[in-house]
Amino acid sequence: MNSTKKTAKPELLLPAGGPDTLESAIHYGADAVYMGGEFFSLRAKARNFSADEMAEGIVSAHRAGVRVYVTANIFASNADLKEAEEYFAQLRDMPEPPDAILIADPGMFAICRKVWPDAVIHISTQANNTNYASAGFWYLQGAKRIVVARELSLGEIKEIRENIPEDMEIESFVHGAMCISYSGRCLLSSFMTGRDSNRGACTHPCRWKYHVTEETRPGEYMPVEESERGTFVFSSRDLCMIDHLPEMIDAGIDSLKVEGRMKNPLYVASVARTYRCAIDDYFESPEKYREKLPWYRKQISMTTFRPYDTGFFFGNPHEKGQIYDGTSYESNAVYLGSIESAEECGEGTLVTFTQKNKFCVGDDMEVMKNDGTDLACRVVRMYDSEGNETDSCPHASVTVKAVLAHDGGAAPEAGDVMRFIGSRQ
Repeated sequence: MNSTKKTAKPELLLPAGGPDTLESAIHYGADAVYMGGEFFSLRAKARNFSADEMAEGIVSAHRAGVRVYVTANIFASNADLKEAEEYFAQLRDMPEPPDAILIADPGMFAICRKVWPDAVIHISTQANNTNYASAGFWYLQGAKRIVVARELSLGEIKEIRENIPEDMEIESFVHGAMCISYSGRCLLSSFMTGRDSNRGACTHPCRWKYHVTEETRPGEYMPVEESERGTFVFSSRDLCMIDHLPEMIDAGIDSLKVEGRMKNPLYVASVARTYRCAIDDYFESPEKYREKLPWYRKQISMTTFRPYDTGFFFGNPHEKGQIYDGTSYESNAVYLGSIESAEECGEGTLVTFTQKNKFCVGDDMEVMKNDGTDLACRVVRMYDSEGNETDSCPHASVTVKAVLAHDGGAAPEAGDVMRFIGSRQ
């Protein structure tokens, strides 16, 4: 077993819910991404990837030196098994196969091994990996990595590291939404809506508003109150460990995973860039990392999020890990679009993008650069999808062009994300 403290730089693993977020993850510094296909993924409502999109995405990621892990982590029913064989064969035979498959179900593991003996398999957090004995079991089956349960403390993860083979990797969530149910294995959505969270169709009833009723008083809704709107006893805070990367590295974690395959490119860009800078800064100089903590905290909040907490890493969070007065997100920035192409022109830089939120000629915005800087820009001219000059782009998902004027700094380029700071009516 391994008792050597690991000091290698951990992998930064970002979500890719679709081709747009894949591009942002690559552009803003991911070492690896995880994505789902149209089947067997636990994010059925995410954009996800068709077979052709996945094949193209893997090639694009590999070209940038980024690894790709494909999720097949549902708990399968009998009806899934034949199709699972076909799916694993499809992944195996892609021009460039994925670097690993994420699996939770032992049956799916066995099928993948049968169809694709050389596949690298990671064991999903859905498999409830809470101790070194279960990690050792999966290692003997041929798994390369375990994703540890969110309910573990850093001390427990460190103990796992000390009691498993050195070449078995540990992946742990570092940022994103937390699930009220044990390691995501929830029956509430299935019971209340018929949509099974363990098959990728969760409706997040844990975020709904609840009151209490007494059986002899039907129709009387008695709030278990923290506010006049009722209580939100199941609504957990978001995980954020940007202040505690040294402790996670010291625990021997090989891969730092960000939750969010249903998030937009602004979220992926903001989180990827912040953790990329923080990890690199720490390995350059722990003092530099500590000095930049205020910047990391600010940047990690330039997206949509719930109030942050450290989850179970420092023990059971009890009531401080919950949100009792609502389920609403905080939002400190608005996603405008990702630049698809850019060319210099007389007034600045002409960028092409698919518009996501309305803005107008004369507006000020920021372009996020992947080196950690932000470029202040002003929209001086805009053209609609037919090339006609316009004052605004009010319709979402329309490809438009805009001339962005800026003073100094690296010019906007393909892959950069555009944002407003603050809320936008």
